[in-house]
Amino acid sequence: MTTYLVDASVYIFRYYFALPPNWTGRQGYPTEAVYGFTNFALDLLGRGPRYMACAFDESLGSCFRNELYPDYKCSRAQPDEALAFQLAACREMAEALGIACFASERYEADDLLAALTRISADQRPVIVSRDKDLGQLLARGAASLWDFAADIHMDAAAVQAKFGVRPEQIADYLALVGDSSDDIPGVPGIGPKTAARLLMEFDDIEALLRHTERVARLPLRGAAGIAKRLLTYAEQIRLAKRLTSLEDGIELSVGVDDLVPRKADIHFVQALADEFGIGGLKAKIGRTLAAVNGETL
Repeated sequence: MTTYLVDASVYIFRYYFALPPNWTGRQGYPTEAVYGFTNFALDLLGRGPRYMACAFDESLGSCFRNELYPDYKCSRAQPDEALAFQLAACREMAEALGIACFASERYEADDLLAALTRISADQRPVIVSRDKDLGQLLARGAASLWDFAADIHMDAAAVQAKFGVRPEQIADYLALVGDSSDDIPGVPGIGPKTAARLLMEFDDIEALLRHTERVARLPLRGAAGIAKRLLTYAEQIRLAKRLTSLEDGIELSVGVDDLVPRKADIHFVQALADEFGIGGLKAKIGRTLAAVNGETL
């Protein structure tokens, strides 16, 4: 039986932007993301995972990374009232479905998933996400990254084939090339291929920065200039590595058995579906939760 650790916010936003506003809750807010996320969560529960957890992002602007670098994710707008409603409704629905849910104002969903991976490493969890940053978790006990929408699984070998670096080097790779989605700058003139080539030669950025004289002699176009830029941007690179590294030492005060899906109240979940204007899922809710609960409809 599989363990699913779900990057919930990635899928909430996916459905928010991908689905038409065909659903409205009793509060008057559109609920297309709630519909999409609930359907997605039911599909995962229907696969009968032994353990399952969802991590939600509640740290935009308040994450510890903003203390290190105030411009971290500065281009991302805070959710408006309508989106904030859907984000909260998705978590409410996940909890009603019996799924263990985690969120923090200081740590991001990625960090929570890292901590959950540490807790469940013996179970070789599948990380349900499309976020490349989470490739790091394949070096910490996760079995694969699963992009649910595209149904693509990536193990450690697939991550290395895609990015040219090992999972444990993903944070170093991003520190060199930058991550525009998080407003993390990279080193000018160092793109994905150059970063991968450098990390093929050196295990991490500290080894790279200690041996820039060797970088200058590598058979790379403009190697001397690359070595010079590494020295010029050394502190930026080190800061970027802190920003791109996942924090798995968060104290969650749970064990792996706390991730077993709880028996859900089918009638309550169906009533919640009506509240959120997604009553079309009531039959699927009944079938899925009856199977999870070991009940007969």
